[in-house]
Amino acid sequence: MKQKLFFACALFFTLGSALAQNFGHLTIFSEDGDKFFLILNGEKINDVAQTNLRVEDLNQPYYNAKILFEDTNKQPISKNNLMIADVDGIFKDVTYKIKRDKNNSTKMKMNFFSQIDVDPGFLPPSNVHVIHYGTPVPAPAAPSPRGQVTQTTTTTTTSGTNSVGMNAGVNVNGVGVGINMTINDPDVQVTHTQTTTTTTNSSGYDYEPANPRPRGCNNGRCMSASDFNSALATIKNQNFEETKLKTAKQVAGGNCLSPQQIADICRTFNFEDSKLDFAKTAYDRCTEPSNYFKINNVFEFSSSVDELTEYVSSR
Repeated sequence: MKQKLFFACALFFTLGSALAQNFGHLTIFSEDGDKFFLILNGEKINDVAQTNLRVEDLNQPYYNAKILFEDTNKQPISKNNLMIADVDGIFKDVTYKIKRDKNNSTKMKMNFFSQIDVDPGFLPPSNVHVIHYGTPVPAPAAPSPRGQVTQTTTTTTTSGTNSVGMNAGVNVNGVGVGINMTINDPDVQVTHTQTTTTTTNSSGYDYEPANPRPRGCNNGRCMSASDFNSALATIKNQNFEETKLKTAKQVAGGNCLSPQQIADICRTFNFEDSKLDFAKTAYDRCTEPSNYFKINNVFEFSSSVDELTEYVSSR
């Protein structure tokens, strides 16, 4: 039995280590205690400024990163191709350090600090703010109708008791008989259930969880495959770049688009400026703004990626 347990544990940890290699972790800390916000591929990671931030479960080897400081006098930091994996493509647990420039207190720098293998059992220090990448940030709760009853049931199970007592009373023709019984069993568990019911009054609300992450384009659905293919063909059939761009904007103005659909339209243009122009226009029509970084692949120049990233961040 012990051998089977040992091999099962070994297999569990082996599989855990293998799965962990599909993700990397990023820690950024400020040497001088300057609080900052982190933006990865155009997506804001933390809503509350931090001095020591850890982002776990990153599934891409490189990210475009931007640091915005709570103190707006501090200059932002932009870093393209921030490394999460090593040269062999193996994901790592990497750390970067932010520090002030010695000659200019408003100028900030971010440099590589350290790199270790991903450890599934790693526990970050208590002073590090940890965010799991891709986990929705809880949205403010939405009010439900007045007077709604909310019932919460809490069940607590206590084990390890070695006795259970039972009492019963029986009354037959006016004669009462009492029965007491005690069962000794180390495997017996006793469950206590407590139910709490609350009702709001006429001046209050009960709250229900809102959707974890709102979608873009007013929660609309992207174009169907057939409609999009028809629109894409219409754009491609235009002879002039300017006409293509106007047609594409017309399509985006009347429809919601997925990041992939926006990227496909961008690829119909011959010029980088047209791609960038449309990518900016289509952002408000995207159903998945958190995945807008996928548009970056259509550009030939990193300057275009930087400009789009800054535009998305400003939105």
